[in-house]
This record gives sequence, structure tokens and C-alpha cells, in this order.
Amino acid sequence: MQPPLELSPPAPAPREVVVAEWPSKKICHCLVSTSASSEHRVWADLPDSLLHLIIALLSSFHDLLAFTGTCHSWRAAVFSFPSSIYAFVFPPLHLKAGLRKANRDYGTWYYLLSNYKWRLCDPVRTDLSLRRSAPRNAPNYMRYLGCSYGHLIFSCLEHLLLVDVYTCTKVKLPKLQANSGCAIYCGILMAPLSSSSSCLLLFSKSSMFQWQVGTNSWTEYPLVSEQFFVQIVLFKGQLFAIDFPHTLKTISLAPHPSVQEVDVVWGEDIVVGLNYDPWLVVCGDMLLMVDLVDDLISNGTFQVFRFDSSAEPAKWTKMEKLENWALFLSLDRMSPTFSCMSPERWGGKSNCIYLPSVSKDSDEPWIAVELGQAVYSTSRSNSYILGGRSNQLESLWVLPSLVYGVRQ
Repeated sequence: MQPPLELSPPAPAPREVVVAEWPSKKICHCLVSTSASSEHRVWADLPDSLLHLIIALLSSFHDLLAFTGTCHSWRAAVFSFPSSIYAFVFPPLHLKAGLRKANRDYGTWYYLLSNYKWRLCDPVRTDLSLRRSAPRNAPNYMRYLGCSYGHLIFSCLEHLLLVDVYTCTKVKLPKLQANSGCAIYCGILMAPLSSSSSCLLLFSKSSMFQWQVGTNSWTEYPLVSEQFFVQIVLFKGQLFAIDFPHTLKTISLAPHPSVQEVDVVWGEDIVVGLNYDPWLVVCGDMLLMVDLVDDLISNGTFQVFRFDSSAEPAKWTKMEKLENWALFLSLDRMSPTFSCMSPERWGGKSNCIYLPSVSKDSDEPWIAVELGQAVYSTSRSNSYILGGRSNQLESLWVLPSLVYGVRQ
């Protein structure tokens, strides 16, 4: 397997690794050199309970890479990190996708995968980036189905492929034996690919397909009625999906696969947008829906609603502020969304929504919009494509699979 490539350049010896930034702003350094082997052993013998406290204070993906590269015991502590107790507070990476050539086939659904390239950028360290290309020996024309747990999901008829966004390693899946008229339009992993309990779900309008990691076949579950999900997220162990117009549904696998509409009401003073599909975002212990109201008066403003399941029936409650949270939205609704608490720790802003920029008039890879403020300029010279589905890999936010490996 190809070794992981660090975004940051190699450091000179003796190597200095920034472990964590404490509230006092003092930095804890670990000096590793041949002349300090005894001191190195002291650092290597730190208990996991203390290392987990340090991990919870890391403020960027670069810090996590440095931590895992310190020594074997520190890397092991990362993979035993109890995500049920602690949570990461650093932002996702920005993936800027592009095509070497605009080759495509089968209308606008399938693109030549070997022509894809992308750049990963950390919002905390914008001066550093990693340029990657799709595997050259991949199947020819593929359709983008989504991104889940650090893996891009592609399909071409019966052929399925997962590509790690960070290492670019690929995983070929068993062929999908489906009807010739069955068009798969989205996919989602239920757990990190390295987990033995993980499975991949694919959806067509009439069926759901399940592949269990480690097996060599797919199981098809016909749906009672046709479905077309705009987005699917995993919240507190339950799959939630949203379709148009703003209908919330749950997807269950046990005791038997099923899709159920959630009985949820809107507040009387809520006005939802009609031009764009909404986003679902898992934000701590909240499930949020982000909607874009685009008219000549608002000039494009975001609204955020919290799913309140304690009410009877459940309802969407409008949030005036995100408080100390920041949200990260991808352009394609099948790409993941993220939330981050206390973004000021890494130089971000609370009560803001970050989304990739596709403006031809700006070199900025993303924009940050405060909740309630206009997305577009008055002249709309900086336009942003906020459509729901594109079937090709575009700019998105992503956390590499290394991060999800921590949470097993």
C-alpha cells in the first residue's frame, strides 16, 4: 500500500513536532534525536488517557499528522481515540477538483476518471496543499456518486470504485448485477471502510443495494415506491434523507430495509427557498437543515433550521444564530457537510457558513458567509453555483480516511 503523503514538507533533524496548543498558548514540543533517546522514551510512555486529552486539543489536520508521526505509541493512541467522549475541533480539508480534459460520455453522467485531478488545502495552513490525481488504471468513464468517510464513490454501469482522497489508493468492489435500466445515482458508507462492520449503500429510484465489507456480492432491496434523495446523512446511528420538496425521510436497514417519511411541521413564520435544494448538516447533537432563499430582496441568504424531535409532531425550528459553530457545505448535495465548534481556535469565524467558490472572478477557494448576510454581491458579479446534483466531482469539503480511522 502506498504510504500516506503528508501535506507539510519534511522537517530537518532534530525533528520538532507541535503536539498541542493549550489554553495558555504555550506549545508542548517533543524533541526527537539520537542524543535524547531516554527523553524520547519518556514521551513515548505517556498514558493513553493523557494522549487522548492532547488529541482533543489539536486544531488542524496538520497537527494530527504530526502527532501520528511522533512515535508508534502516539499513533496507536490516535487509533484508540474515544470519539464518544471527545470530538475533533479542526476544520475539514477543501478539495478543489478539475479535469485535465473535459472528456465525457453517456450524455453528462460519466466522465473519464483518469482525467480527474484535485488539490487538498487545509484552511488552517493555506500556504500548503497537496495535489493528487485519480488512479490512471481505473475503469474508463465513471459517474460521481458521492464522498463518504474520506472515499470518493464512482460507478459505471456494473463497475464500482472507491478512491481515497488523500492517498489515492483505490478499492474495486464486486460487480453490481442489476437491471440494465437501473441507474445508480448516489452512495454512502455506513462506517469507515477499515471497519469490519462497514457497508456501502447504493440507491436507484426503485432499489437499494448493500455491500458488506469483506464480501463479494451485493444484496438488492426493492423500494415500495420510487425515491430520489437529494442528500443522505448519518445522525445518531440513523440514516436521514431529504428529497424535493424538503421532505425528510428515514432509511432503516433492520429488521428489514425500509424508507419512512418523517412527520415534521414548519413554523408559521418560516419561508423556505424554492430555487435550491437544502443541505442537511450534523452539528454536535443537532440535525440542521440549511436553506438558501434567493430573491431580489434578500440577494441570497442562508436560513438554518433545527430538527426538534421532542415535539409532537416533530418540527423544524428556525435558528437566528449558530452561536459558536461554523458549518461547511459542499456544492453537490451528495458530497459531505461538516460542522466545527469554536472555529476561532484555528482562525475561522463562528456563526458562519463556509462553501467552495466557483466564481471566475475570484481566486479564493471558498467563501465564508455570516448567517443572515447576503451570499451574492449586489451586482452578482461573483456568482456561485449552488445546484443540487452535477454527477461529476466538484469542489467539496472532506476529512481524510485517517481521521475516521481514529473513530473506530
